[in-house]
Amino acid sequence: MKREERQHILIIDGQGGKIGKQLVEAVREALPEAWITAVGTNSIATACMVKAGAEHAATGENAVIVCCRTADIIIGPIGIVIADSLLGEVTPAMAAAVGQSRAKKILIPINKCGNIIVGMPEVSVTTMIQKTLETIKNVLEA
Repeated sequence: MKREERQHILIIDGQGGKIGKQLVEAVREALPEAWITAVGTNSIATACMVKAGAEHAATGENAVIVCCRTADIIIGPIGIVIADSLLGEVTPAMAAAVGQSRAKKILIPINKCGNIIVGMPEVSVTTMIQKTLETIKNVLEA
């Protein structure tokens, strides 16, 4: 299947890349036909997502900006839309690129790094990944 015929899913993560790695693995298993691009805010996060099975990967601000232009769905911790989050790894330009992208955004409510989502119950990352997969399927069916 040609790349143009596949859903382009962009997964963005930072710090150690643990959430990004789990997302890539889960999306790859649930949607093997999806085109997965992983962008890390640092090289460690990128390497984790590559090992998990992302088809393409890049690192840094410009990669986020460029990849947001062609994504159908963007997935990552909520900090990817908040400038200076993830301990400063998300630049204002990165947050703007994600926020302004035409892609559907699926944001995972991680209560860390000074960002607190009110009303969000404490759930495991595994549960959030499962909910993310359900959301992706709903978005693709719409």
